[in-house]
Amino acid sequence: MDFEIRHKTSRPPVHLRSLLFALALVLSALSVAGCSKEQGPQGEKTVVVYVSEDQVFSQPVLKEFEKRTGIRVRAVYDTEETKSTGVMNRLLAEKDNPQADVYWANEPIRAQVLKQEGVAESYVSENARGIPPLFKDPDGYWTGFSARARVLIVNKGVKEEPRSIFDLASSRWKGRAVIANPLFGTTTAHIAALFTVLGDEKARAFMESMKENQVAISTSNGESADFVASGRYDFSLVDSDDAVNRIRQGRPVRMVYPDQGKGELGCFIVPNVVVLIKGCPHPKAARKLIDYLLSKEVERQLAFADCAQIPLHKGVEMPRGMKPLEDIRIMKVDYAKVATKMLEIQPFLREWAGLK
Repeated sequence: MDFEIRHKTSRPPVHLRSLLFALALVLSALSVAGCSKEQGPQGEKTVVVYVSEDQVFSQPVLKEFEKRTGIRVRAVYDTEETKSTGVMNRLLAEKDNPQADVYWANEPIRAQVLKQEGVAESYVSENARGIPPLFKDPDGYWTGFSARARVLIVNKGVKEEPRSIFDLASSRWKGRAVIANPLFGTTTAHIAALFTVLGDEKARAFMESMKENQVAISTSNGESADFVASGRYDFSLVDSDDAVNRIRQGRPVRMVYPDQGKGELGCFIVPNVVVLIKGCPHPKAARKLIDYLLSKEVERQLAFADCAQIPLHKGVEMPRGMKPLEDIRIMKVDYAKVATKMLEIQPFLREWAGLK
């Protein structure tokens, strides 16, 4: 399997340009010939996928697809510094000349942006049938699979553990809780989801109550989880994989699915998402890859990986200790509205975090 590493290069000296131009023409001809072989009567033999899921988890899945189908995968991964935004911005820039066939996103918000910007193409895979409607675009522009839950990680030294995200604003826990920077990642998406469910007024009041309650801000969910494991803070709101990994490491923490009582808000779920790119170079191979990513086999693989992701299909085997989706009270959200709200509340979040 191929993956791309980009380097900055300087402009070549004048006396080399003629040679380089001639070489480019030769390579272009070879490329066309190669493409004709890759897309001959037997079908397309290459698929290009842009990936924002961590490479350590996504690469084994893509390698298995290569092994099963014989289709060569060219993968372009987000870096840690541009997590979730780098390849999305590249897809937007390439809209009029698509280079990618598939986008594997680690959450649905940016997939919704691609739909709104006309970069995505509708495709409903047969393997999407068993996935709940909440985790699929109603028009088929993106489909979710293998999800993380937003959970509370609690130090085992805490006798009476918090049960709700609203405990972050409870005076009982003043100065004893931490969350990741609300300007990035799943924390931003979670807050945006709260705005869509609670309404702007109640959501803003909750955020201000957290500030008054001296909730600390860390650099990431992983750092928050480590702070709780070390006893620096009693609990945090993190992704389920952050909690599961600390538990597997033997750290003194528990995982709590928040707001699970009757009539309560429920747990915010963040699925992976796959998108077919409009006008892509290899549409047949792209659809095959999408079908594979939405399969029960892939969901099982990601459940047993260190990312410990929750299958969206029913009946998929999971490691002991993981809750199936049907046993979790889910926060009902419209991801399209969350995407819009996430952009809308950026100025408020910057001010809240003391950056304005």
